[in-house]
Amino acid sequence: MGEHFKADTDQLGTFLRTLETCVRDLNEARSALGHVRADQIGTRRLDEACDGFQERWKYGAEQTKEMIDAISEGVKANKKAYEQVEEAFEKAFQDMAKSSPSGSGNSGAR
Repeated sequence: MGEHFKADTDQLGTFLRTLETCVRDLNEARSALGHVRADQIGTRRLDEACDGFQERWKYGAEQTKEMIDAISEGVKANKKAYEQVEEAFEKAFQDMAKSSPSGSGNSGAR
């Protein structure tokens, strides 16, 4: 069963960096729109629509950031756990090789 399950910790790291980039890009987009005031755009109706959009965008961006942060924390924890398991396996295999009478890990079986 183990041969069918593999975790690429480098890919998890790449995924974390992608999530961090998403949060940064989202914040930059919101900041870029933040300086534009609705009363600079045009008609009162358009101004009100823009104000409404800004409020929804801000709320949605904050909610998205919270979800991305939660996903990031979970991925970080999983990445760390996989790395710890890999280290434990490596140490166990090294210990078995050291304790083997012939050094081949064969335990003297023919």
